Amino acid sequence: MYFQTLDDKSECVGVYANGKLHFDEIPSGLTRTWRYTGSITDSNIEYAWLYTQGKTLEEVCPEELQEELAAAQKKFRAYMKAFKIGKIDMRHHCFFDLVPENFLMGFCEIKNKITQHVFETYEKPLNYNFLEDVHQLLHKIKYQNLNLNKEGCRELYYSSRGRSKANELMRNYYYVDYNLFGTVTGRLTTYPVSFPMLTLKKEFRRLVKPHNDWFISLDYNAAEIRTLIDLLGEEQPEGDVHEWNVKHIFNGEHDRDTAKTLFFAWLYNPESDAIHTDHYNKKQLLDEWYQNEHVSTPYGRKIKVDERRALNYLIQSTTSDRVLSRAIEIDKLLEGSKSFVSHIVHDEVVIDFDDEDRDKLQEIKTTFEKDDFKANLKAAKNYFDFEELKI
Repeated sequence: MYFQTLDDKSECVGVYANGKLHFDEIPSGLTRTWRYTGSITDSNIEYAWLYTQGKTLEEVCPEELQEELAAAQKKFRAYMKAFKIGKIDMRHHCFFDLVPENFLMGFCEIKNKITQHVFETYEKPLNYNFLEDVHQLLHKIKYQNLNLNKEGCRELYYSSRGRSKANELMRNYYYVDYNLFGTVTGRLTTYPVSFPMLTLKKEFRRLVKPHNDWFISLDYNAAEIRTLIDLLGEEQPEGDVHEWNVKHIFNGEHDRDTAKTLFFAWLYNPESDAIHTDHYNKKQLLDEWYQNEHVSTPYGRKIKVDERRALNYLIQSTTSDRVLSRAIEIDKLLEGSKSFVSHIVHDEVVIDFDDEDRDKLQEIKTTFEKDDFKANLKAAKNYFDFEELKI
């Protein structure tokens, strides 16, 4: 049965189905809707938005429905503008409590028609189940308010520029809203309304504090090189990959930083001859994963790209999806705990960690290090002053 939820917050439960609005008793047999929300979470539901790879209603709307959709969207924007002028925070109110029922029914009916059109005309992505899991985790993160305060951030206020930026961040942004389809490789971006976690200058990270006792950070040592090694089917080095390269690829002729720079310049530049080795066989990877102008990744993505950038896309996409996959597993591991996944930054997963969950730390680390991807484990009282954590 096609249906639409009336709000995307878990506490705001209401649906439109069979031409009616339902609040107290939700109909059974709900199977297809536009997008995941926190209010209806049945595992049997499919989401049209994931079929479209993140396209908007306008982008997928059939021609015969465009005028009807435009009228509904115009009313929707007018309501949202009025709420903003009235300083109504929609994170604390249910949308269906603030607008007329006839608007809800009309808007949901046009969404139902577009949803049905998508399921009838789009193919199900090969990585649909993975996208669904990521989508649900990112939705959960969106509705976790950040703990932002200036305690321990005195140095940010020494300059007028630093003071202005710190105050702007604390005044205007208090949650992270990731865009699942912001890049062709699947690497996350954030929406404009989001706290700029992915682009935040490091010194401003001190503003971000945990709700619990600690931030626990897990990130991979040389994530993209380890992905390269994994794709080649080679054994992962036990220690630091860059130090391993200094010894085995560069024969000790360069220090770690120089070797790292030279390696990446060679890895992603098809014309580079900075390295001569059979250990990292780029041609083997392209022969296996790049065909007919498309990269196909182990996580089911198929990305159109020219040959020059194919290896870059393969490694970047696979690395990003690996981190997201581990974040999903850690989130499930923490179900029922006070600790929770706070945010994700490239190859780093950050947990808002409660001391009561100390017995889970080793399992969390083991989960993140699956397939011998060695990880750095750190802890801090804010999202800057991390120190290595040994367990």
